[in-house]
Amino acid sequence: MSKVVFITGASSGIGKSIGEFLHHKGYRVYGTSRNPQNVTGSLFPLVALDVRNTDTIKAAVAQVIAEAGAIDVLVNNAGVGITGPIEEIPAEEIKNNFEVNLFGPIEVMKAVLPQMRTQKSGLIINVTSIAGYMGLPYRGVYSASKGALELITEALRMEVKGFGINITSVAPGDFATNIAAGRYHAPLVKGSAYEVPYGNTLSMMNEHVDAGSDPTQMAEAVYAIMHKLKPNVHYRVGVFMQKFSIVLKKLLPDKVYEKMLMNHYKL
Repeated sequence: MSKVVFITGASSGIGKSIGEFLHHKGYRVYGTSRNPQNVTGSLFPLVALDVRNTDTIKAAVAQVIAEAGAIDVLVNNAGVGITGPIEEIPAEEIKNNFEVNLFGPIEVMKAVLPQMRTQKSGLIINVTSIAGYMGLPYRGVYSASKGALELITEALRMEVKGFGINITSVAPGDFATNIAAGRYHAPLVKGSAYEVPYGNTLSMMNEHVDAGSDPTQMAEAVYAIMHKLKPNVHYRVGVFMQKFSIVLKKLLPDKVYEKMLMNHYKL
């Protein structure tokens, strides 16, 4: 029997690439979308799920288990970007980002864990971000939500290991997806103290995404993780300097690393 893979946020971007790659490898893939009826040409079934709505999470998981009889792998991929000066981002947008990037993935894990315990096996892969390893200027809320999911991964991994369940995270760098179009941008406020530095940083961030790597690399990484007998706690996928920036943060004094980031963003 083919293993059953459940991927949140699989109608576009990294989630879609992972789903299509695993579908071609012979896995039984189920993806999720907030509005699957609006998606055409998907190679695998899409079920309705909004990570901000626990009822839709429970219903989607129940549907997949009823149809497939198992959930062997969860790829917790659904997420949303956010940019802006922390001082100027509305509180409701900050809360929404944490709902999507942290609280939602936690609820999805809580929904699949009983089934995995029954199976005495399972793998959960949380898609985080290299940005979650450092506080980036004008991306602080995104860094915080993804960094929190990294720590949740570490803790929950130890809690469920005794049930035969493995949990890991994979942190992508910049990939050529539609995330920039879907993220919340705090508006550039004319006359704001942040108008010029935020505007320059926003342009740089968009250029990085547009010139990002092929998301198939993430699909290949997930496929490789699925074949590990004992997956690592964390994985990172991206160009060398993005991954090396995490190493530098561990090695350099805080102020030196901060200066390096400020120089990079021309602040």
